[in-house]
Amino acid sequence: MALTTAAQSRTSFDLKSASLPVVAVLLKTTDAAQFAADLAERVADAPGFFDNDPVLIDLAPVREAEAPIDFAAIAAALRQHNTLPVAVRGGSPAQMDAARAAGLTAAPDAPSARAEAPAAPMQQVVREVIREVEVEVVREVPVPGPGTVVVDKPLRSGQQVYARGADLVVMAVVSFGAEVIADGNIHVYAPLRGRAIAGARGNTEARIFSTCLEPQLVSIAGIYRTTETELPADVRGKPAQVRLDGEKLIIEPLA
Repeated sequence: MALTTAAQSRTSFDLKSASLPVVAVLLKTTDAAQFAADLAERVADAPGFFDNDPVLIDLAPVREAEAPIDFAAIAAALRQHNTLPVAVRGGSPAQMDAARAAGLTAAPDAPSARAEAPAAPMQQVVREVIREVEVEVVREVPVPGPGTVVVDKPLRSGQQVYARGADLVVMAVVSFGAEVIADGNIHVYAPLRGRAIAGARGNTEARIFSTCLEPQLVSIAGIYRTTETELPADVRGKPAQVRLDGEKLIIEPLA
């Protein structure tokens, strides 16, 4: 009887790995209060696109900083905006120890571009390994390209469309005060007068295309430009694309 019970116990579960997308947050300050304020401002540009997403905090930009980091406050700020901070990487030994003390796990540093040049778009993943309830973050891996969401009706002020994990194609006008958001590219085959946010989850390869570019705001992977900076005459109200070059938005005519 004892042997039968043991066998049943062993077959009541399986041990295997699982993966899910994770948002990478590149921390550029050790000031938790400043981070919280900047995060609130950034999320205000695209409300509602976080949905309890796991977060990996990348400490590479502040690795040499002498000031301590309040990881509990950083994590609290992230949770306030519907994210789940789970891991850190790239920090100094002291920073990594402090992060672990705050309940975050240590993840391997990101592979260099020379060591591993991907041919497909990349997405951070978290792999859960059932080994005494351990969670570890593993290397970046290629994922399938996004799907496409098509909108064929005009978007009026106050309306918002978010293509989660996909490109967005809009066949009608995006009015001033309307907002289009996509994790991939945004195509507007009509006047774009509202706000367009491409690469909403950090895809720096995303682009924005419009046959009539008159935007209130354009943003790619968190880098944005508003109407406070007037568009050049060769793209204003004309077919144009918006892309990212490093941390600079490039707006250029479509041939």
